[in-house]
Amino acid sequence: MKTIVIGVIGADVHAVGNKIIEYVLKKEGYNVVNIGVLSSQEDFINAAIETNADMILVSSLYGHGEMDCRGMREKCIEAGIGDIPMFVGGNIVVGKQDFDEVRDRFIKMGFNKAYPPGTPFEKTLPDIKEVLGE
Repeated sequence: MKTIVIGVIGADVHAVGNKIIEYVLKKEGYNVVNIGVLSSQEDFINAAIETNADMILVSSLYGHGEMDCRGMREKCIEAGIGDIPMFVGGNIVVGKQDFDEVRDRFIKMGFNKAYPPGTPFEKTLPDIKEVLGE
């Protein structure tokens, strides 16, 4: 069974979407480690190390995800999990921005996938399965 660490990064307290993601992933047969809201990059990385996770899924709804996620891949590399797949989604930037440009910035930051606001989580499942080799 694959293990996925999920949580809401930064000073964000939006818990409903996080619970929906947990529910859907568990229903799909994944072991879910939900670190909850108000989580730091280190919280995600430490949970991934402690549970030998296969993936990290970062959520952000308050608009500061880009700032909160900057440098996360480098911290993963320093922690010895540099290859772990990382996805991010939600309202991850401030204001209305072209999402192709936003996605490119997150890919350059080391995320494997970035999803725009309002993406139904079920649409991410094929990408998760593909990245995890299922």
